[in-house]
Amino acid sequence: MQTPTPLTIMFWPESAYGPTNQCIGLAAILRDRGHTIVFAAESSWAGKLAPLGFVEELVDLADPAPATDVEQDAGKFWTDFITETAPEFRKPTIDQLASFVQPTYQALVDGAKYCEPRLREIIATHRPDVIVEDNVVLFPALVTSGAPFVRIVSCSPLEVPGPGVPPPFSGLPSADRSDWAAYRAEFDRTHRATWAEFDAWVRDQGADGLPELEFMPRANAANLYVYPAEADYVDERPLDDTWTRMDSSVRETDEDFVVPPQVAERPEGSALIYLSLGSLGGADVELMRRLVDVLGRTRHRFIVSKGPQADRITLPDNMIGAQMLPQTKVIPQVDLVITHGGNNTTTEALHFGKPMIVLPLFWDQYENAQRIDELGFGVRLDTYAFTDAELTDAVDRLLANAELRATLDEIGSAIRDRDGLRVGADVIERVGAQHRDSVV
Repeated sequence: MQTPTPLTIMFWPESAYGPTNQCIGLAAILRDRGHTIVFAAESSWAGKLAPLGFVEELVDLADPAPATDVEQDAGKFWTDFITETAPEFRKPTIDQLASFVQPTYQALVDGAKYCEPRLREIIATHRPDVIVEDNVVLFPALVTSGAPFVRIVSCSPLEVPGPGVPPPFSGLPSADRSDWAAYRAEFDRTHRATWAEFDAWVRDQGADGLPELEFMPRANAANLYVYPAEADYVDERPLDDTWTRMDSSVRETDEDFVVPPQVAERPEGSALIYLSLGSLGGADVELMRRLVDVLGRTRHRFIVSKGPQADRITLPDNMIGAQMLPQTKVIPQVDLVITHGGNNTTTEALHFGKPMIVLPLFWDQYENAQRIDELGFGVRLDTYAFTDAELTDAVDRLLANAELRATLDEIGSAIRDRDGLRVGADVIERVGAQHRDSVV
């Protein structure tokens, strides 16, 4: 679809790699259709977005650190936060509400307050036809500019709560509601004050109030979320017609990846497996070292995304890896994915029809792990309590399940045919074009 008049489209993603890469995938499609893409990005992304053909506008979420000659890693804001908070991930999810989830929301709220003037400045400079946010809290400048607002949920769709689905961040099963009420009560206890104060501030900035105990609005020009139909919760939690599902959002900007001979040439009966705990989970060096040690004693071969502490992780002879890899070009070439359950990796693995072992660490990773396990698309393990045998047995069991592999091949083909990336781009483009037409 090509609109007659090029649009100016502004993206504001959360600083972490997952949401930013998700937005890059959409933005690249829209760029190629002739639109001007403005990326408002947290300052550690400096120099990473302009080479992709986007206008890069940098935003600080807190007082900037003193300048140095050392290049800052993209997403460093959240990498540092997660690294400091990692001990909390060993707690049950209900206990993490007070010790991790609420502080994370508070950090996001503090960032929203800090950068509100800068976002208003960027909007005034570029006067976008449509504004797109992929984050879990609202930045009021984005909904008070007069341009239509599109929300993206690139976490699990349980970020949009409902009485018929498990509460977000809980990892509780869909078929057993016995613990749902207690978890929701603890969420209310730990988050209500934060939400009420944020809601009042959002109103003070001229925006509408937020839904009860939610940190993002639902009444937007459009809402997008990323999850395959085969794993979605639409029957249990219907959404209104402002919502569009992108079954997957596999960016097309990753460079090609050729599997090195060291792992491409492997003994009969061995498989090629991708191991990644994501850009944030990989900061847990102790966990990464344990996984590498256990898997290094198997007959299989591995491609490892080592994460931000790559120089502290030594790989054995049956593995190759790097700090970051072009994941969307790696996954199609492997037989199994071992993941933290981040929404990008989970949906990309399903997009390419790959079974998963999921070791959740935080946030929506628990619900993705539970969903994959309860649907039979993979295995959820206890990230910090699994035994060596549980991990290696799960690997061998999934690789030997020919019926599952055939089912996932069919699911992957169907997801790819639905072309979620262009579905989402079409929605953003349509909203922007309608606004442009209304003001001409």
